[in-house]
Amino acid sequence: MNRNRMLIGLGVALVVAFLLSNYVYRKFQEASSVKPAATDQIVVAAKPLALGTRLDASMVKTISWPLGQPVAGMCRHTQDCMNRALITTVAENEPILESKLAPAAAGAGLAATIPQGMRAMSVAVNDVVGVAGFVTPGTMVDVLVTGTVVGSSGGSITRTILENVRVLAAGQKVQQDEQGKPQTVPVITLLVAPEDAARLAMASTQGKIQLALRNTVDTSTAAPEPVLQSALFASSAPAVVAPVKHVAVAKAAPAAPASYQVEIITGNKRETKNFTEQ
Repeated sequence: MNRNRMLIGLGVALVVAFLLSNYVYRKFQEASSVKPAATDQIVVAAKPLALGTRLDASMVKTISWPLGQPVAGMCRHTQDCMNRALITTVAENEPILESKLAPAAAGAGLAATIPQGMRAMSVAVNDVVGVAGFVTPGTMVDVLVTGTVVGSSGGSITRTILENVRVLAAGQKVQQDEQGKPQTVPVITLLVAPEDAARLAMASTQGKIQLALRNTVDTSTAAPEPVLQSALFASSAPAVVAPVKHVAVAKAAPAAPASYQVEIITGNKRETKNFTEQ
């Protein structure tokens, strides 16, 4: 009896094991039969690339990209971006997008990085004007100019003529130092609008310019008031009041007491007496 029960239990276990193994086998079959997702190609940088670099076949490569997740402006073939310059820095394996490329006829170098409608204007600087070398490519500055007020007799004025201007190059460098070290250069190149280029040229030739370094994320416009030399260096000390001189005034002599006469008649005798008013 016990032997029969054992045989029945063993049979049930074998059947359950068979069913489980069959289920697992079918699941593996289904998983192996799933087709891979459809992919496309996208062009990426094969190595870190600097701003202004003209691309060639050794600088880019293609990688697989999900077909249903396109990126606006992406290049699918290396031929799409050959001989075009970068207008921004690109990291390794970063997609090469149309928005990061200059037009095919724009050439390479600094000229290719100037957006349409803008101008690159260079100004001579010294260590003070260049904020001790910390005005480097990519930083933002305000431009101040100090000059003589027209029609005045030597009075000067300082005003802010440009705000939030991007530095394109420091000297001949268009890339920041990787360690952020200051760079002492004789010339700074700024990215300005055409009308601002004319103002900057006038300021640099007729006055003295000064650059004010600002935070790159601070895009606000302050529009500070001009500062006049006469107002800045005016004396603010209170006016001195001259002491009042006390002049001795001679006192008038007291008036003499009034006097009068009284005639006294006694019988046939007349007598005159003098009296003084007390």
